[in-house]
Amino acid sequence: MAASNIHRSEHFGALQKVVDSLYADAESSKHVVSRLDAVLAAEAADLPAELLEVVELLPPGKYTRQRLCDQLNSSIGGHAWGQVYGTVE
Repeated sequence: MAASNIHRSEHFGALQKVVDSLYADAESSKHVVSRLDAVLAAEAADLPAELLEVVELLPPGKYTRQRLCDQLNSSIGGHAWGQVYGTVE
């Protein structure tokens, strides 16, 4: 069996914490946040450059939690960073 060269970053799960903070007070699945809200939360969390880039790649608009996670996971997957930084839900 081949050894994996992929190592989890010390920032594994950091983006999940940002998502959780954005929807901490959400009363329903219809709660939305803006792209700007997401970018500001990511900057405040002092994410590494790669994860900040993922958030900054979000198209302008308003996001339910599910839509935001789908967009972020798509970008994370496109960069093949899922095993390094984790995905969000």
